[in-house]
Amino acid sequence: MTHPTADLYGLPLTGQWIKSSYSNGNGSDCVQLMKLPGGVALGDSKAPERAPLRYPTADMAAFLAAAKAGEFDHLLED
Repeated sequence: MTHPTADLYGLPLTGQWIKSSYSNGNGSDCVQLMKLPGGVALGDSKAPERAPLRYPTADMAAFLAAAKAGEFDHLLED
């Protein structure tokens, strides 16, 4: 049995990248997301040559819930 994340790496990236409305003005320096069957791909628009990371839907949902709750805010403090 393979891990769900490993299965996501076998899928082609044929969907539409979505960039945050909070990215810089020209929209080129941001994290971008793409819906995959069973998950989400996460890429860096500044480095399109790097392979995007891929996460199962449940993992991404847990991360987004934690981010919305402020669990990672301390990482942005200087």
